[in-house]
Amino acid sequence: MAIDHRSRRSSDPRQTAEAAFRAVTRKTPEAAPAAPAPAAIPGARETVSLRIDKAVLEHFQKDGPGWHDRINAALKAAAGL
Repeated sequence: MAIDHRSRRSSDPRQTAEAAFRAVTRKTPEAAPAAPAPAAIPGARETVSLRIDKAVLEHFQKDGPGWHDRINAALKAAAGL
């Protein structure tokens, strides 16, 4: 019986596919930032969701527009800022 010596793959197809997958999906380390992140902008505000009693909300809304600022001022005063 004759043995066929035509070109044979030198590696397992599965190993080749896995190596190709790893090469494409490998995370490259990110470069370190050149400078530290800038400090927060003075006076900038954050949007938050806050659960407060309905009576508290009504108290600040009774004087109309600007109730967000009034709540912020009351919270700053309570925090001693």
